[in-house]
Amino acid sequence: MEKAYKEIAPRLAGLRDALGLSVGRMAERLGVEPEKVAAYESGDVEIPVSYLFTVAQQCGVDLTVLVSGGEAHLRQYSLVRKGEGLAVERRKDYDYKSLAYRFTGRRMEPFLIRVPPKAPEEVHTASHAGQEFIHMLEGRLEITLDGRPEVLEPGDSLYFNSETPHGLRALDGADALFIDVIL
Repeated sequence: MEKAYKEIAPRLAGLRDALGLSVGRMAERLGVEPEKVAAYESGDVEIPVSYLFTVAQQCGVDLTVLVSGGEAHLRQYSLVRKGEGLAVERRKDYDYKSLAYRFTGRRMEPFLIRVPPKAPEEVHTASHAGQEFIHMLEGRLEITLDGRPEVLEPGDSLYFNSETPHGLRALDGADALFIDVIL
């Protein structure tokens, strides 16, 4: 089975070409290094959903177009039934499901995310433009924000600046399930 990022990479390169931007100019627009743009367009490395979200925002396209190649068409509302979210491959060990992929003109990206337990040294950190809101549904989640761990339990919520380096891991040997809204 082909990795999702291998299908997404040519859409990223095609969008950049359609906008008439070099790799360097795209990197400037996104606030990243040119090597990162080239790597994600190569299809050889995993593409973080935060990067896709930034590309979509900065280039005026729906995230759905980048992820699935299809257009989002719904404008009044979008109903996504249990288990029907659009799978978005971010990291091998995270399960992301987009919960608004059918709605066009989104101003936020809501995801249902399942994170497995892992050792502290296995946690990867990320940072990106925007803000995030997490609401815990199941399990216990440790989120490290700029080196400071916080533990979230079902019913807890967290709102934070996404530019703050953050990493996630489930605790107690069980997955953590939560809603993550990226603005």
